[in-house]
Amino acid sequence: MSRRLLKSGMIVSAMTLISRVLGLVRDVVVANLMGAGASADVFFFANKIPNFLRRLFAEGAFSQAFVPVLTEYHASGDMTKTRDLIAKASGTLGVIVSVVTLLGVLGSSVVTAIFGAGWFIDWLHGGPAAYKFELASLVLKITFPYLWFITFVALSGAILNTMGRFAVSSFTPVFLNVMIISCALFVAPHMAQPEIGLAIGVLAGGLVQFVFQLPFLLKAGMLARPQWGWNDPGVKKIRTLMIPALFGVSVSQINLLFDTFIASFLQTGSISWLYYSDRLLEFPLGLFGIAIATVILPALSRKHVDAEPLGFSQTMDWGVRMVTLLGVPAMLGLMVLAKPMIMVLFMRGSFAPEDVHQASLSLLAYAGGLLNFMLIKILAPGYYSRQDTKTPVRYGIIAMISNMVLNAIFAYFYGYIGLAIATASSAFINMALLYQGLHKQGVYKVTRKTIIFMVRLFLAGGMMVAAVLWALDDTAVWLTWSFVQRVVMLLSLIAGGACVYIVASLLLGVRLKDLKTTTD
Repeated sequence: MSRRLLKSGMIVSAMTLISRVLGLVRDVVVANLMGAGASADVFFFANKIPNFLRRLFAEGAFSQAFVPVLTEYHASGDMTKTRDLIAKASGTLGVIVSVVTLLGVLGSSVVTAIFGAGWFIDWLHGGPAAYKFELASLVLKITFPYLWFITFVALSGAILNTMGRFAVSSFTPVFLNVMIISCALFVAPHMAQPEIGLAIGVLAGGLVQFVFQLPFLLKAGMLARPQWGWNDPGVKKIRTLMIPALFGVSVSQINLLFDTFIASFLQTGSISWLYYSDRLLEFPLGLFGIAIATVILPALSRKHVDAEPLGFSQTMDWGVRMVTLLGVPAMLGLMVLAKPMIMVLFMRGSFAPEDVHQASLSLLAYAGGLLNFMLIKILAPGYYSRQDTKTPVRYGIIAMISNMVLNAIFAYFYGYIGLAIATASSAFINMALLYQGLHKQGVYKVTRKTIIFMVRLFLAGGMMVAAVLWALDDTAVWLTWSFVQRVVMLLSLIAGGACVYIVASLLLGVRLKDLKTTTD
């Protein structure tokens, strides 16, 4: 099992790596075009709303409810019933998302007024940020239909993942990045309002992703004509699981929107600085955390269907060890190299040295929660695979309330950096509650072997940090270097740090056999 999971995880990680690298290229191009000013704030705001709903309707709540039910149908061996479930689920979801998309386009000003309240208040009083409200409402009309396409992209990806075909859905986001990059290079620079050109790229990217996956569904024999099926037994089961999951997933998304709400009252650039630092955080999170979680959910669902509690626990433990092995150096590396990374990636064109400084501070705060974000991706499937969507909701609500309280406190003292601190803190609370719940239910308890494994990795990570800090020059000197010099130095520090981490881990007793799904 561990070899199959590792192979699947490597496939997903490889495809995700391509997508994430292109995602960074996209952000570099956007930073060069718009920097961290008002235009960038507006575009990131307008792009965040449909992505918030995407995670609710598609990649989040729906997938977590749909995959266990689809796995159940697929395991029965009745392909006719499986295809019928896909037809009814896609048709029902399609109608709902179509209505939401139409309302979003028609009511973009209302949506902007709610989540960009600071801009809306300025607009009411004729303040300096009034134009942001008007522009964000316009751009949102263009980006909102992206929700419709990406919902079906996520649905197709969930089907293909359940069939064991992980590469397609992991590679699909490449097309979104390609379209945004193309528009940023060839369309937006020729427009008076470049953010509109980028919004067109988002919409085109959704369409291309949707079309790309259709042949693979057809080849798998799972391309079914959508049908309305609100009262279908399978759809009813998905609905039953999805409603609490909807609240659970919405918790983290509400946190992000609440961050945006508060940031709209803060200085210009706050939304952009948080975005750029979050993008660097998302790179290892998507490459390792989400990739491993993607292969674990179907595996856990099968273990639950086959009534294998020991195998279920072993698979969970394997996931925890894997994300810790990869998450510790990623977390510490982002923290110690925050400013050099942002300087190399984004400091050009409209992105000034001051933006580097501001974005690096929020990255430092965000990075402190990276391992917790990754562990959440592993622990949450421990509930969803058993079709328990209610328990994570309770924990998520506690984390959400904690985040809102911490947001209000930290933002008052530290501005936009406080929002990142609050997000990282609430991630720890959510992770701890998820683990405690699995432990109390007797589903999963971290083994002694895994605890020792984690301690060794943190010690190795500490040695890595010491080595990097010893070799790191004052970042003020980096401003005098050429771009090539910065790149060479950054890559040298990353490579050197990785070597120290690997050697230290081996000296401390970490071995490949530790990644097998066995108990102590």
